[in-house]
Amino acid sequence: MSPARPSQRYTWVAIILHWVMALGILALAVMGLAMTHLTLSPMRLFQLYQLHKSVGITILLAAFLRLAWRLMNHPPKLPTAMPAIERMAAAGGHLLLYVFLFALPLTGWALVSASVFNIPTVLYGVVPWPHLPFLSTLTDKAPVEAVFKTVHAYGAWALIALVSLHAAAALRHHFILGDDVLLRMLPGRRKPPVNPTQLDEVSQ
Repeated sequence: MSPARPSQRYTWVAIILHWVMALGILALAVMGLAMTHLTLSPMRLFQLYQLHKSVGITILLAAFLRLAWRLMNHPPKLPTAMPAIERMAAAGGHLLLYVFLFALPLTGWALVSASVFNIPTVLYGVVPWPHLPFLSTLTDKAPVEAVFKTVHAYGAWALIALVSLHAAAALRHHFILGDDVLLRMLPGRRKPPVNPTQLDEVSQ
């Protein structure tokens, strides 16, 4: 299938996946902070961990869908007035987001698989999710679990920082630069008055 022609807005599929993942990341951050900083009953903590794992796997699956959709559909173009260094930063930022959207759920999955408690994962209390076999069968899980726990924790903070920068850049485009970069990712039927001849393509 040949890629679709570039447009001035993201497709509905891209918009839905973007905001579902954005809300999921926010929920994961809140749950992660609650699990590590609040004093909760064992049952409440167990439920929160199960929900955290469920949302994390959802983000991982959505990331695969979004990447596949991105490869088949050109993203909108950015204004040519945007300095080259900013276009490079935008491309690099999107690339890092994709890396973290895959890496963080995978490290969480690895952490759960290597856990000495060996607690099963049931997505949203309905769908059983397997552990990674090469980690769940380790004879000495504790050191491996500790490594993945550290990587996952620091990765979470890095993703929070990256998402914050991404949001700040989008708000800057809307409120300071006055272009349509934010509008093209918002739901609705609005068509920003952008001249395609004044745009320059950039990777999503």
